[in-house]
Amino acid sequence: MIVDCSSPLHLKRRRLTTVDVMEAEAAKAKFAAVKEKFGHDLHVFETSVVSSSLAQASNDEDTDDFYEFTTEDYYRLLPTKKEDKYLKTKKIREAEEAAHRSRITKTAIRIRFPDNHTLEVVFHPSEKIQSLFDLLSRVLAQPVVPFYLYTTPPKKQIKDLSQDFYSAGLVPGAIVYFSYDKPNGEDNAAFSSGPFLQEEVMSLKGLDVVPEPAEPVQTALEPVRTAPPPVPQEPKAAGKKPVKPKWLKM
Repeated sequence: MIVDCSSPLHLKRRRLTTVDVMEAEAAKAKFAAVKEKFGHDLHVFETSVVSSSLAQASNDEDTDDFYEFTTEDYYRLLPTKKEDKYLKTKKIREAEEAAHRSRITKTAIRIRFPDNHTLEVVFHPSEKIQSLFDLLSRVLAQPVVPFYLYTTPPKKQIKDLSQDFYSAGLVPGAIVYFSYDKPNGEDNAAFSSGPFLQEEVMSLKGLDVVPEPAEPVQTALEPVRTAPPPVPQEPKAAGKKPVKPKWLKM
């Protein structure tokens, strides 16, 4: 199909493509500016209210006793641990661990806030968790208010900031939850309404770098080669008996 470049439809598509490319370039420049300022790739998006409410309901209904490691769990896992211990030596396990660790070059940490916004930050697995807290102190709208991060389920507060992301099990990605360390007697609504992130960081919400569309390439039509018509063969004479030579004597 050959598109006529002079048609109005083609001109309209060209204008939309130019706008998309300009928006993509502007988004790319904004992402680059934020990365240069904070030292990491940042992305902001809004999580669905349903998933957030389900997670909150799960946290409210299930207590920490529900996820407690019992004696039955220990004896159920004991045969597996013994099998791994005798099948692989310590040197082999360390070599496998080092090989597995070398293959992971980045981890995407998603911090979910009470206002259903999520901040995604890319770290190297060898970086300390302290670097995540340091970054949040720079991007939060209220950096002077104490805060903490936790994982769920079960709800477990992240306290050891000297661990790297790999040792903490936060690779190749993880979801952590943000909460202000609310003082006793303070209004909870003041700490859960937001905004939690600075305006500059929130401006990244909804932005995405769209690759520039490639120009359509029109290929020349190849000539159709027709096969030569078959050569008609002369039909053999039917009913003609072979002639016996005179010199042949039976």
